[in-house]
Amino acid sequence: MTEIDTYKTILSNTPPVLFKDKNSKFYGYAFPVGDEEHVKEHLKNIKKEHHKARHWCYAYQLGTEQKTFRANDDGEPNNSAGLPIYGQIQSYDVTNILIIVVRYFGGVKLGVGGLIQAYKNTAQLTLESSSIIQKEITTKFKIEFDYKDMNKVMRLIKENHLKISHQNLEMSCKIIISVRKKDAAYIFEIFDNTFGISIKK
Repeated sequence: MTEIDTYKTILSNTPPVLFKDKNSKFYGYAFPVGDEEHVKEHLKNIKKEHHKARHWCYAYQLGTEQKTFRANDDGEPNNSAGLPIYGQIQSYDVTNILIIVVRYFGGVKLGVGGLIQAYKNTAQLTLESSSIIQKEITTKFKIEFDYKDMNKVMRLIKENHLKISHQNLEMSCKIIISVRKKDAAYIFEIFDNTFGISIKK
């Protein structure tokens, strides 16, 4: 069985989309996020931008292998806003994403069913207008070695097309490499079996 080592997310912030229903206006936004701090930041900015709106409902999902999510109705009837938004995140199978739907009430009540549909449609339109990309799940390894073994290490990095994410090259050298998850065990073994090189997660 092949191990899945990729995930889908969005490339960049999505310009707002507008969905209207019975005079109510729903503005949908999508943001790539890495943690809850990012989520709070975007929420703060959207609330400032749409300070006259009635509701700022949202859902987000974080993580690649262990996923966490949250859905928030922000004053709308229970499960009528946050979960329909989250349902679209699941439907498009994306993670590390935040979708906010801002509602301006138009004077006509939509009912719970109408709200569910409106928030779902807005989230769907937002995702349709997003650039969805596929990324690799990677593992980071720290390699330590003496300067005299530099050529040996660099050759292994080049031969295996590895990405260096950080390096400190002095008398005692440290390099952090980023390895695609499915190749991690194989790459670990190569460095672990090379004399004079220490590798750890």
